[in-house]
Amino acid sequence: MIERTLVLIKPDGVARGLIGECVKRFEQRGLKVVGMKMIRPDAKLVGDHYTDDLEWLTSVGRKTKVSYEKKGMKMDKPDVEIGRYVRKWLMDYLASGPVVALVLEGHHAVEIARKLCGDTEPRVALPGTIRGDLSVESYMIGDEKQRPVKNVVHASGSVKEAESEMKVWFSENELCSYERVDWAAIH
Repeated sequence: MIERTLVLIKPDGVARGLIGECVKRFEQRGLKVVGMKMIRPDAKLVGDHYTDDLEWLTSVGRKTKVSYEKKGMKMDKPDVEIGRYVRKWLMDYLASGPVVALVLEGHHAVEIARKLCGDTEPRVALPGTIRGDLSVESYMIGDEKQRPVKNVVHASGSVKEAESEMKVWFSENELCSYERVDWAAIH
């Protein structure tokens, strides 16, 4: 099943010179780069990416509460309020420097890209993944420094999310179709 997905190399990945390493890992796995650009996202773009969606905000707030409870800390604010706070952190960070946006295409592209990126918390990401090999951050460090975790990349979490996110970062005429000569051997 051929899919497309969005991957962002975040400001920490760009600043550390990891663009080529990240792209290499996706291409080696057989994913095709059909869109790529470097951009310094503004507030509108990051706001469109991290939508002010009640379901998403509630989910993020709930996950944050659970994370704090595991550390023996209690948060009394409503999930959606916590979600808005986390959204602001994420937006501020994504807008803090250049980002490389990629659209990748291939069989099960969403799932494969997510696996290559690894767990969103680099501290627990497996070796061999982008986050497991290239970052040592943890949620604790992010909380301590009052910022999101610097985890090098973002990858869409579902086909539906990918379709929505790709429209935020790319117009259809910025995406290219072409044949990779090795696809016959891979697929």
